[in-house]
Amino acid sequence: MERKYLTVTALNRYLKYKFDNDMNLQKILLKAEISNFKRHSRGHLYLTLKDDKSEISAVMFLSDARTLNFLPKDGNQVIVEGHLSVYEVRGTYQIYIKNMSLDGVGDLYLAYERLKEELAKAGLFNEEHKLPLPKYPRTVGVITSETGAAVRDVINVIGIRYPITKIIVYPALVQGPNAKNSIVSQIEAANNDGLVDVLIVGRGGGSIEDLWAFNEEIVARAIYNSRIPIISAVGHETDTTIADFVSDKRASTPSHAAEICVPDQKDIIDLLNNYSDRLSVSLSLKHENNQKYYNQVVSSTVFKNPEKILESTKLKLLYLEDKLNAYKPSKQIEHYQDNILSFNNRLIQRMEYIILNKSKDFLSVTEKLELVNPLAIMKKGYTVVKQKDVIKKSVKEIDQSAPLVVDFYDGTVDCKIIEVKQ
Repeated sequence: MERKYLTVTALNRYLKYKFDNDMNLQKILLKAEISNFKRHSRGHLYLTLKDDKSEISAVMFLSDARTLNFLPKDGNQVIVEGHLSVYEVRGTYQIYIKNMSLDGVGDLYLAYERLKEELAKAGLFNEEHKLPLPKYPRTVGVITSETGAAVRDVINVIGIRYPITKIIVYPALVQGPNAKNSIVSQIEAANNDGLVDVLIVGRGGGSIEDLWAFNEEIVARAIYNSRIPIISAVGHETDTTIADFVSDKRASTPSHAAEICVPDQKDIIDLLNNYSDRLSVSLSLKHENNQKYYNQVVSSTVFKNPEKILESTKLKLLYLEDKLNAYKPSKQIEHYQDNILSFNNRLIQRMEYIILNKSKDFLSVTEKLELVNPLAIMKKGYTVVKQKDVIKKSVKEIDQSAPLVVDFYDGTVDCKIIEVKQ
């Protein structure tokens, strides 16, 4: 009996029919981790969903992907809703995702991203707001759990690197619902005390839930408002907390923060030794140069025989004296004195001539002024009649109700009008 065979297409089509008609596979709710995430140029999402033992391919078309309120990435823990079907062309089955949301830690991550974006827009992460760390801090403040390994690590590292620095521990809760308020309170306390030059704020490693206090907004703003420079020292490697972005300096661990915070005494000793060597070389060279100069001066001819300087000066003085005698300045002086006397006599004569001419001009002008002087005319019997300080030239201008004032050359007469005749 001849056996019947199926084509590959027929088999895949049959399997797709079975998948599509199985109600248990049409509405699947799956919890998994995303890996191999890819976004198609048209907006479709291709990814793999996996747990610790298995994985399955998945696709989310653009029409459904538009509803997402987060950007998926590898490592996200998600809850997906969709249906299972077979892709006939390849004979593979996959989940067609209808809805997808972050699960647990994913929700925290979403809150983290939102706050990070908000604070970045507000300028809390800008470099111009970050304070410089002191090069040689006298006192270091540490805000962390007083019983954790972080505080011991900081004390040990600073003790080895720069033992002259004092350490003040501000104990704080670094995990749990009350941790954020505890951290903020100790940052404010350190600022109010004014005892430390730099602050280390942090804890050891942990999950994102354990580190969440360092992603709280009030902690970020307390760090931003601190007048003391702050090093964030949250012990994690791959992810960063909000505190890392807003702090003046970020360290990967508390031990790393201690290394950043203080110099290494070995480096300082090496630097001092280097300065000492350079100073010794410089002093030796200076002494050598001064000794050479001293020897040169002592062995010079002038130093051995200072009279040589005087001899040269004497010769120059004699030369000037001979030149002065040859010039005979007394005759020149007599000549200039005669010129001065001649100029003086001519100046006196010119001044007398000018004064005489000006006197004549003055008398001429005076005589002309006398001719037009009203007082001179009034001496001949003329008077000036005024009424209300106004000179009257005609009887027509007289106001009979007002008195008259008659000015003579030697005085004034007040008159009362009896009658006006034209």
